[in-house]
Amino acid sequence: MAIKTRAYSVDGKREMTIDEFKRWLKKFDADKDGRISRDQLANAIRVSNGGWFTRRKSKRIIRSVDANGSGFIDDNEIKNLAEFAEKHLNVRILHW
Repeated sequence: MAIKTRAYSVDGKREMTIDEFKRWLKKFDADKDGRISRDQLANAIRVSNGGWFTRRKSKRIIRSVDANGSGFIDDNEIKNLAEFAEKHLNVRILHW
């Protein structure tokens, strides 16, 4: 379930809209509770060629973007995750 994007930018980043990013991320919400856990995020990173140490990466990401400290990423925190992805995961979010 790799990230499907329309193109790569000149700098090699995968490009997608925020809606495409949300739809891709929701594919990993295995229990359909509307939140992304550390394990679900690790799975998303792993299948999108995130490499080794995905559990460690996902723990760091959750801590960075989880505004309410719940240990999950919910709809209100997706923007934080998108910003993190742009800075650290070779993704460019297109804001149309």
